[in-house]
Amino acid sequence: MSAPGEADLVVEWGAAGAALAGEIESGDAHVIAGFEGGTLVAVVDGLGHGPEAAAASREATYVLAARAGDPLDLLVERCHEALRATRGVVMTLASFRAHDSSMTWVGVGNVEGILLRGDRATGRVREAISTRGGVVGYHLPPLRPAVVPVAPGDTLVLATDGIRSGFVAHADVGGSPQEVADAIFGRYARGTDDALVVVARYLGVTR
Repeated sequence: MSAPGEADLVVEWGAAGAALAGEIESGDAHVIAGFEGGTLVAVVDGLGHGPEAAAASREATYVLAARAGDPLDLLVERCHEALRATRGVVMTLASFRAHDSSMTWVGVGNVEGILLRGDRATGRVREAISTRGGVVGYHLPPLRPAVVPVAPGDTLVLATDGIRSGFVAHADVGGSPQEVADAIFGRYARGTDDALVVVARYLGVTR
């Protein structure tokens, strides 16, 4: 995980997760990394669980944190090359940029992502990411990052498959990002795999 100085971030965020019972480290990891005018939010899930899964996800987080401001397709490709000697990962990345109030996101594999609008009067209240099948480090599909507009108060939720997908239909962002992450984890963690949920709320300006 990477957490730069608060002045770098255009989001506030929280995370909740746990390793599978009996494992000493989780194969699920996240990166929150600020760059000039924006923030990268990423969730990575190493295949399986245990030390090899953790090693794969850790290698991916090093790449992501070091090049947080790069285009997302290039970031995924960099991870793909770095992870060829590992068991691989699935991941979803989102890049918030304050200068045009946008979020670009892309996913490979089954890390779910949903964007919940802060202003419900604007129409569409939630948008889900369309991920592509594949494994970063083994088989990379064609990448098609999508760009959506964001406004202050819009909230992104990313979750690995250790979180039951029912959270998408019932996600409630009425609280701080950490409170939302804790609530989703407490209610939807499967208990049969590593699990992680990350919640990031767009602020609109750097602090």
